[in-house]
Amino acid sequence: MTASLPPGRMARVFAALTAIVACLALGLQFRLLHATLSGGQASLAEVIWRFLGFFTLLTNMLVAWAAIRIAAALPVSARFRFIVVCGIVFVGVVYSVALRSTWQPQGWQAVADHGLHDATPLLFALTWLALPHGTLGWRDVAAAACWPLGYCFYALLRGGWDGWYAYWFLDPGRMGASALAVSIVLLVAGFLMLGGVLMWVDRLLAPASRSVTAE
Repeated sequence: MTASLPPGRMARVFAALTAIVACLALGLQFRLLHATLSGGQASLAEVIWRFLGFFTLLTNMLVAWAAIRIAAALPVSARFRFIVVCGIVFVGVVYSVALRSTWQPQGWQAVADHGLHDATPLLFALTWLALPHGTLGWRDVAAAACWPLGYCFYALLRGGWDGWYAYWFLDPGRMGASALAVSIVLLVAGFLMLGGVLMWVDRLLAPASRSVTAE
């Protein structure tokens, strides 16, 4: 079951901080991307299209939306919160393991980079930990895994249309068909493992969640 329980005060505070950081980081990244692409005469529509191609940015958008609702004590289902926390923690882990070493951002790009890949994963994880727990099951883990799997198909469709891929490990031109399939399987398997760990944490925190809801 995935019933939604009201957030406590600590969760709302963490959520407010998460929403602020996520919105600022997303806004800064959009501005930087716009400056880079418009220098090459890209239209605003082309900038938006490129912006919406990154799993990191799409997931941070979900984080911002969920965090705003949690901070305002508006309903957000336990399953959706779980999908979002799995997604944003996954962003931080995959970036650190596979992407951080591939480039060295400077200046404002470094600020946006740390905000999107480091700060929001940590802050939303703290938000999620402070929320009520004890309702998650394996169906929720499977539902959470649909987010990265859906993105993989979305990225491949986009790339097949315009030839641009946000991530090297989803580029069939660089990876080849078999290696690409392995990449997708490993990504989804890693996401399922992360979901399983977080579901265990949810069950572990279930008794403590009673005091959180009482605030």
